Amino acid sequence: MTHSLTLRVYYEDTDLAGIVYYANYLRFIERARSEWLRDLGIDQVALKAQGRVFAVRRVEADYLRPARFDDLLEVRTDLAHAGPARVVVDQRVLRGDTVLFTARVTVACLDDQGRPVRLPADLARALAAPGG
Repeated sequence: MTHSLTLRVYYEDTDLAGIVYYANYLRFIERARSEWLRDLGIDQVALKAQGRVFAVRRVEADYLRPARFDDLLEVRTDLAHAGPARVVVDQRVLRGDTVLFTARVTVACLDDQGRPVRLPADLARALAAPGG
């Protein structure tokens, strides 16, 4: 299952050259992962109250083409792998059919002391379901 988030590039997202500042792609894909989890029924505020949070452990990113002010972008998120305490997703930022940015992101589930813990059972079930 591919999750999709549409967003617009605002002036604040761009640099002096008028293109999206490279670090803002990380913000875009973070938003998409949060919405993906929300669509899977995961309440991150409730998880934090239970002493569990998600933290990015690794990002492998490729900047392929620039996005510019007022572009309408789509961020697609696909599950690559789910382990006992981590999730790996592949994410792409597109303008129409043109891929602008790709990333493979590893996210770890941590307790309130910063130690790895198992994914919440409801998330593990959602990810194991067909299309998860």
